[in-house]
Amino acid sequence: MTKNMSSESLSSKNLSSESPTSKIKIGIIGGAGYTAGELIRILLKHTNAEIYSIVSTSQAGKAISTVHDDLFGETELLFADKITGHEDVLFLCLGHEHSGNYLKENTIPEHCKIIDLSNEFRLKEDKVFENRHFIYGLPELNKNDIISAKNIANPGCFATAIQLALLPLANKNLIQNSIHISAITGSTGAGRNLSDSTHFTWRQNNISVYKTFTHQHLGEIEQSIKQVQPSFSDEVFFVPYRGDFTRGIFASVYVPFAGTQQDAENLFTEYYKNQPFTHISKKPIHLKQVVNTNNCFLNVEVKKGQILITSVIDNLIKGASGQAIQNMNMMFGLEETLGLKLKANYF
Repeated sequence: MTKNMSSESLSSKNLSSESPTSKIKIGIIGGAGYTAGELIRILLKHTNAEIYSIVSTSQAGKAISTVHDDLFGETELLFADKITGHEDVLFLCLGHEHSGNYLKENTIPEHCKIIDLSNEFRLKEDKVFENRHFIYGLPELNKNDIISAKNIANPGCFATAIQLALLPLANKNLIQNSIHISAITGSTGAGRNLSDSTHFTWRQNNISVYKTFTHQHLGEIEQSIKQVQPSFSDEVFFVPYRGDFTRGIFASVYVPFAGTQQDAENLFTEYYKNQPFTHISKKPIHLKQVVNTNNCFLNVEVKKGQILITSVIDNLIKGASGQAIQNMNMMFGLEETLGLKLKANYF
């Protein structure tokens, strides 16, 4: 269990003598956002982790619960203006195009690992930065590389749901045509800062399309498909939707498929048989099954020469903070599921 510490104790106590050596010392940079809030919530219950710093320059000195009020009564931690220097791993929750500046402008201990939750280092052309080599952190694709990695580029939320729908097909070189995707996300996918499309009066009882065929997650989706199926050269047509709910992603993906329903079920079950968080359902799936969990549920349906894959995740957990902790567990030689056996908020 993580200790509750004030900002004074975080900076002044003898960390090396008072903290169990088996616990991972955690720093969170950009601690005021939604993904940081979920990291804190999960890590407070993680038996092998201890939070050493939660950095927010705008909130430094304030109680964590003044921003993340779901943590009221759970912790007495305060926001800090800098890390302690004793951290074993830093989670960067700074938003897109800010992580690189943080790494340039701050001294990071040589031993400290980095897990970045932005899109800054996900693509091959961006994976080396300031002598740091970033591994794309999709466990169902790159588990062996993640285990030995020092730096992780955590996947995007849409990208996670969509890639998990496609990887079994790519693994057998079965994607021979264009891919058609439509996926809807909750309002938390837009982050904490308000905009015209995140205000309650706009979002409630409303739905809209945005970034049609141009979404920023397309690059990592195509990259992963080609990693598994190098021959893939067709288009990926992705239509993202804003939903009138808070959290979760529901994705529908279809491509031509020559096999039977049983072939499809066998293909997906075999591919994910050793993956603890990705499950194949024979029944239709829905968002409430995965909200508040690190799970991805998939359903496959073969009709009229097409395979339709539906995929559901919690965008803040499997699509962000939970997957980041899953990566941390593997990087430090822990059980992959540690701290992540979460029950869905079904009702």
